[in-house]
Amino acid sequence: MLLLQRERNQVVEYCLKMSEKRLSPGTSGNISVRNPENKLIALSPSGMDYYIMKPEDVVILNPDGSIADGIRKPSSEWRLHTDFYRAKPDMFAIVHTHSIYCTVLACLGMPLKAVHYAICDSGVCEIPVAPYRTFGTQELSDSVIESIGSSRGVLLQNHGMVACGININRAFSLAENMEFCAEIQWRCLAVGQPNILDQAQMSEAFEQFKTYGQRK
Repeated sequence: MLLLQRERNQVVEYCLKMSEKRLSPGTSGNISVRNPENKLIALSPSGMDYYIMKPEDVVILNPDGSIADGIRKPSSEWRLHTDFYRAKPDMFAIVHTHSIYCTVLACLGMPLKAVHYAICDSGVCEIPVAPYRTFGTQELSDSVIESIGSSRGVLLQNHGMVACGININRAFSLAENMEFCAEIQWRCLAVGQPNILDQAQMSEAFEQFKTYGQRK
């Protein structure tokens, strides 16, 4: 039995989903799942084809980023994942993608606005953009942590997006909803100015989201 077998299996499963749903091209993007008991982190390996990746290829990190177990080099964004968990200790999964429409808005330096109530999944009415920093650096991680605030998602300028959740299903769902909202916003801007839901409308939507779905 591998260390963090369940979490490793989830990383493999959701990396495949990330590719199948076209949220990240090639080997881009990365996913991690944190064990709620020992706080160890299962992180996808660097630059590996998700269609051949196996659970034993997933790297296990200590909270400080050192390798606890694994035969592969961890994702270049390991700092982003470890720092993210320290900043949001109640979150246990992270999905980082280069999805097209989120990246388009990120390249414009444009926050993701409340063009659709699905943005409620992020916990905020507007998802911010973290200023550009080189990928895989501490500077990028610092930029993201400083920018995200109370949101569960953030755009990375000229790079992509990050979503987190209390489990991998919720984190992945947010990544999908962010891409959906980003596409709606982009398509609206191609025609005119989108109608943005106001605070009262969003407050009502947030209340509805509290009881939406199975929430597990």
